[in-house]
Amino acid sequence: MTIMFDDNSLRTIPDLVAFLGSAQSLSLHGHGTVRERSVWMRGILIRFSYTKRRKAEKAVIVRYLAYITGLSIRTARYHIAAYATNGPVPGAYRRHRFSPFYTAEDSILLAATDNLHGRMNGAATVAICAEEHRRGDQRYKRLGSISVSHLYNLRNQNTYQTHAITRGRTVAVSATIGQRKKPRCDGLPGFLRVDTVHQGDCNGEKGVYHIHLVDEATQWEVILSTPQISESFLLPLLQEALILFPFPIRNFHSDNGGEYINRTVAALLTKLQITQTKSRARTSTDNGLIEGKNGSVIRKHLGHWHINGRYAARINRFYREHFIPYLNFHRPCAFPTVTIDHRTGKKTISYPANTYCTPYQKLLSLATYETTVPKAVRQSLADQSILHTPNQAAEAMQTAKKFLMSLVTRPDDM
Repeated sequence: MTIMFDDNSLRTIPDLVAFLGSAQSLSLHGHGTVRERSVWMRGILIRFSYTKRRKAEKAVIVRYLAYITGLSIRTARYHIAAYATNGPVPGAYRRHRFSPFYTAEDSILLAATDNLHGRMNGAATVAICAEEHRRGDQRYKRLGSISVSHLYNLRNQNTYQTHAITRGRTVAVSATIGQRKKPRCDGLPGFLRVDTVHQGDCNGEKGVYHIHLVDEATQWEVILSTPQISESFLLPLLQEALILFPFPIRNFHSDNGGEYINRTVAALLTKLQITQTKSRARTSTDNGLIEGKNGSVIRKHLGHWHINGRYAARINRFYREHFIPYLNFHRPCAFPTVTIDHRTGKKTISYPANTYCTPYQKLLSLATYETTVPKAVRQSLADQSILHTPNQAAEAMQTAKKFLMSLVTRPDDM
């Protein structure tokens, strides 16, 4: 039940005093906007000619206004002061706010970019946004120059979060094949890190094996799959993988797995005049680059679940047509910067945001690029680099990956 209160009959100060004396047991609750309340208060002040009253009479009017509106005496006097000075009717208080530089559209665009690329780290994502803006996409004007720290602030916003999506044991062998040391590329391309990633076994069925090769200087990647890692399957795959690199291969470095430390692979590398090395014992950093790439590239995009080995040829088609070009031409990588303290000789490794670039951009920056890569290959690489923007390549890759996963993750294969 709602009871309406009409105070038009209150015309004199004694009327207000009588009302306040008899209404102490009542509790009133005003409804309406702040402006409606202010207009009502100003009407009362005009009705009782507030400015012409004596001090005691003004106190009664102030008590009446405070009682009806529920405001404090101090706030009621604020409204009275506005009336006495012919000021505007006080409205709702609005705190001054600067207009946001990064809009909700920027957060949605960032989420869409992260969905395409699998939410890379901040510096790599900024590099992609800057490249998209450089290619002419004006939507990335602000994101292309955003700081890495503020990019993570956008990722914490509700707008972003509502649009974001976000093993076999190696058999130890003892063989004299390969030199046990960590190779040093000295900034030259052609020093490969190699490893095998297994998609696991299920119900006695072997999962597919991914042969992963990464160049140390440029982080150029080649990935191919095989149903088995026996010599008859692995040898042709390695030959193809080595050809897919645009520069000559100088060194082949792996762990001590038997799939690489054998006489067949050693004979192939010797024929191609490629030095073979293997990781040292109790030195995990020898193959740290490829181990990190296994998680951030293969596991991130293909997961840990079982994929039957019979799909190796179909996965290789996806690798050749979409994944390898995306990784080498459109996915930024972090390159270390080493600083040496001249007093202590201590080396400090950092990854500044301005060092993030794609493997192709890193290859272009090398002083030996023109002497290492043949002219015909250089032209082919340049044409392929401008064929798509990073987002276009990522979108095509994601579409192809979804179709691939719909084929290789059927219930009878799990």
